[in-house]
Amino acid sequence: MPHYLRTIPLATAIALASVSVHANETSIEARLAELERQLESTRAELAAQKTSPPATTDNETETRISALERRASGNEGLSMSGYARSGLLLNEQAKSTRGGPYVTPAGPLGGAVGRLGNEPDTYVNAMFNLRRQLDNGANTLFRVAIADSVTTSNDWTSSESQLNVRQVYVELDNLPSFTGAFEDAAIWAGKRIDRDTFDIHWLDTDVVFLAGTGAGIYDMKFSDNWRSNFALYGRSFSDFQVGERDDPGTGDTDSLTLSSNNYVGNWQFMVNAISANDNDERLLDNDNTAADTGVHGMVAYHGDTFFGMSEGNFKVALLHGQGLGAEVKRIGANGDLLNDAQATRLALYGTTYLSPNWRIAPSILAEVSEDRFAEGDDYRWATINARLANEITNNFEMQYELSYQYMDLDPAGYKGRSQVSGSFGKATIAPTFKPDVGGFWKRPEIRLFASYTDWSDELNSYDSSDAFGSEGFTGGQWSFGVQAETWF
Repeated sequence: MPHYLRTIPLATAIALASVSVHANETSIEARLAELERQLESTRAELAAQKTSPPATTDNETETRISALERRASGNEGLSMSGYARSGLLLNEQAKSTRGGPYVTPAGPLGGAVGRLGNEPDTYVNAMFNLRRQLDNGANTLFRVAIADSVTTSNDWTSSESQLNVRQVYVELDNLPSFTGAFEDAAIWAGKRIDRDTFDIHWLDTDVVFLAGTGAGIYDMKFSDNWRSNFALYGRSFSDFQVGERDDPGTGDTDSLTLSSNNYVGNWQFMVNAISANDNDERLLDNDNTAADTGVHGMVAYHGDTFFGMSEGNFKVALLHGQGLGAEVKRIGANGDLLNDAQATRLALYGTTYLSPNWRIAPSILAEVSEDRFAEGDDYRWATINARLANEITNNFEMQYELSYQYMDLDPAGYKGRSQVSGSFGKATIAPTFKPDVGGFWKRPEIRLFASYTDWSDELNSYDSSDAFGSEGFTGGQWSFGVQAETWF
């Protein structure tokens, strides 16, 4: 083998060995910089040789160097990311108590309340990502996501586990043959949660959630300021009752959502068409007929200031749906909606600093809907929430949360529920430890908390099967606990 070729694997080995030896002494950035320096030295030595290597050998060398550079840049390889939380929620008698962002009667309708000091579960969503970059520049992503949620505090929870493979898909981008409006586009297929869903973290609610099994294309650019996504998602409606009430059978169908999601500057315009053939055959209460089609739309603005008043950010969205689209958050996921169902929702939140050591994140979530599950039903609810934090040291802050929700719910006899109106309130104080304070999005956090919750007595009679009004859960009570939360 020529001398100049021997130096290439030798230099590469030296570079990798150097990174390994000093892994505990230098930062990742320094290690990558050293690897790049060694690679440049190898290239320079190759260029200095007076005799050029054969073309095949040169190509092999360049391929190996390119592969090293891709690994060094983080553009390929296996990685893991996700979200997790776990903690105890105890009442004044030191027993587990009810809780969760959807604990109120408006919860099944999407009426979330503040989550700080109000979560009794252990939840994890772990994503495993395998990225590759080909020599022609194309990128591939394979993702598997696994999620589980339990409310028990036991160490072994197999009997209560809801373990679920939540995503399995392949995505391709930077394809050399894609040109024009498709030059920066990415195509995908499989089971996934849509990339461009977004949420109000302090309420643990998505503003809009699109998921299922299907295929789509992201980031078609029709102008410098306009990009579009198109997708088809399928979900299954199964084991619902069909036929006669005295002799029912079971039915199933697929809910298909055709989605168009468009971004023009800071604006987002989303339109969805939903179809579920044979869904109108399912038996509903009071002989109502379920919808087999629906439409859904959203207009949103993603601001890069705090409502134009200070540094920070905000998002606001207005959503409306009819028929199967009247489930405005979880698009295409509810088969019990009527043909005449309609719903309109407003979602708003923002974050900013009030002073160098105080930050605030207010949010509003409200919805009105009618003819949803029974003719003449009428649901109205609104949540106002504010999360505040006082950064006291580099590793400690005091967090506070105030939540208020008003409900006026008339189910028109659906599932034996009663018409009620009233309000729910929660106040939480949470001493919080973290490796580095500075912003609402920094994690991990370890919190102690105390919460006081109260609500109108009338709400206890809404549904005999919900938490309100059950033994030891009638309002005017304290809860305490500890929780860890992280993104990784």
